Amino acid sequence: MTDTITIALDPAGTATVTLNRPSVHNALNAVLISELTEALTGFADRPEVRIVVLQASGKSFSAGADLAWMRDMADASEEENYDDAMRLAELLRILNDLPKPTLARIHGAVYGGAVGLITCCDIAVASVRAVFSLSEARLGLIPAVISPYVVKAIGARAARRFFQSAERFDAQQALRIGLVHELAAPERLDETIETLLTALREGGPEAQTAAKRLVAEVDGAPIDNALMQRTARVNAKMRKSAEGREGIVAFLNRRQPAWRK
Repeated sequence: MTDTITIALDPAGTATVTLNRPSVHNALNAVLISELTEALTGFADRPEVRIVVLQASGKSFSAGADLAWMRDMADASEEENYDDAMRLAELLRILNDLPKPTLARIHGAVYGGAVGLITCCDIAVASVRAVFSLSEARLGLIPAVISPYVVKAIGARAARRFFQSAERFDAQQALRIGLVHELAAPERLDETIETLLTALREGGPEAQTAAKRLVAEVDGAPIDNALMQRTARVNAKMRKSAEGREGIVAFLNRRQPAWRK
């Protein structure tokens, strides 16, 4: 690995991944995408990793695609561009489906593909001074690869506006359209993140993984007998799981469950 990202794991199991190209506003390129993909893939099977925080160094979260990289890809074939886009698509899928709670700590500029990264995180917290843009149309491009996640986050109506206008919008607008969950003053951003981390650490790891999967399964599904049966079966399995039994016994005995010790 190079130093395009850094990784720190604290004793509580929070893995903090930092985009680390501050001189180019953490612009995304092939190396950063590859290293971030490798890091996130590695977290999936590590029980000591409870929560993943995605953040960035320097003045910006990320300015989107590195223009030097884009210039090089303009000279490549359509198939080479397809393969390149698929590498970003794979990164987004891995982040979106990671079986751990994920939290984006957002400051500064968040443009283009970086908007896709934050929509793949379970929770997004932004500084009130953050600025956002789905900027691709200004370059004669479209946010195609990130679109499944962005549209799910902000809805088709807002996406039709911002995909076409490519305008910059502030953190308040990002909150209104559902792009982020919470805002904080810059000096209180870390405090807000820590409050959420404390809440996440109280949950059972297996329950959180199952809850994340549950949201994906029921989102948009018709509420019919098949869905009722699937959700009832999941409920029954979790009640009978070792973690579920431990959680109930701990609550009744007024003690901390094993995962919080």
